[in-house]
Amino acid sequence: MTEISNLAANWNYPTAIRVGKGRIRELPEACKQLNMNAPLLITDPGLAVLPMIQAVIDHCKVAGLHCDVFSTIQGNPTGQNVSDGVAAYRAGNHDGVIALGGGSALDAGKAVALMVGQNRPLWDFEDRGDNWQRVNEAGMAAIIAVPTTAGTGSEVGRASVITDTEQQVKKIIFHPNMMPVRVILDPELTVSLPAKITAATGMDALSHNLEAYCAPFYHPMADGIAMEGIRLVKDYLPRAFANGRDIEARTQMLTASLMGATAFQKGLGGMHAIAHSLGAVYDAHHGLLNAILMPYIFKANRVAIENRIVWLSRFLSLDDTSFDGFLSWVLQLRSQLEIPHSLSAIGIDTAQAQRIGAMSVADPSTGGNPIAFTAERYSEIFVEAVNGKI
Repeated sequence: MTEISNLAANWNYPTAIRVGKGRIRELPEACKQLNMNAPLLITDPGLAVLPMIQAVIDHCKVAGLHCDVFSTIQGNPTGQNVSDGVAAYRAGNHDGVIALGGGSALDAGKAVALMVGQNRPLWDFEDRGDNWQRVNEAGMAAIIAVPTTAGTGSEVGRASVITDTEQQVKKIIFHPNMMPVRVILDPELTVSLPAKITAATGMDALSHNLEAYCAPFYHPMADGIAMEGIRLVKDYLPRAFANGRDIEARTQMLTASLMGATAFQKGLGGMHAIAHSLGAVYDAHHGLLNAILMPYIFKANRVAIENRIVWLSRFLSLDDTSFDGFLSWVLQLRSQLEIPHSLSAIGIDTAQAQRIGAMSVADPSTGGNPIAFTAERYSEIFVEAVNGKI
């Protein structure tokens, strides 16, 4: 076991990361190292009004930095949010981006940093084929990422998930240089996160690690990272949920989140394919959607993943290391975290089942699912999750 006093470190994988309590105070130094004198701080609207953000701005000003705030971001960030952020960046003559907040702020911030030097529209850089090669790399802004939730792991991702509101579909915008060049993981920024958001974002971290582990590709490094990330969620998410001021649990969950996003370069799967579709249509919380969908997609993939899940269960030291034992652990964890059992519990019905099936099979994440489900099968899984039928 790692001692609490040792939960501070500088890592250089997959980017430069500073981990530990109070390390947000090193933000101005990080800006100066990247020649940022006038960064635009992009954050969630809920955070923008909190003393935390004002303290960060004041600290930057003391260090001689000019720092403005942009927070016009939806829970599922849209193309318009990105355009508005680019306009704010240019109007303020900014020279870099600080993306501080949950997954929506990080994704929006990374997309803004991409778009400030582009002449093409955002959707030209959707993660399909070699679209990323269209990017004018010289026009991209440097990014410092500071997560305040432990879920998406977007701080170590090379892409952003942005909603195209005209088509009502989530699109993945990708370029290798969208990876933030500095990351600060400070658990003190997460202690005030409400228990419900702690649960939903923590289950999102689990979904990333679990789907990466189950993806049917050869990537032993990603498998190892995913397995340890799942163990950290198992050991520390219940603690963070029960006591938000548990610094060790908060640190370990930030780490598990980062590990999930590192591992899922191997692939994601049907859970995310459906969650992306539902998020675009219903504007529901992404982490909560994954948390609810998890056992349904997991069971649907059973024939392809049963042996791998037995190995994982042994690694986790579950009392019952069978597939059913692992499924039981997932269901127990969800119950402990007060996650709803069905999509109907959050107001989603089956009226658009066929549409969700068609959207899910077209989502890029479906390529990593252990079984190549049809649109009809995705519709069936969706209906099962609405009705709570496992």
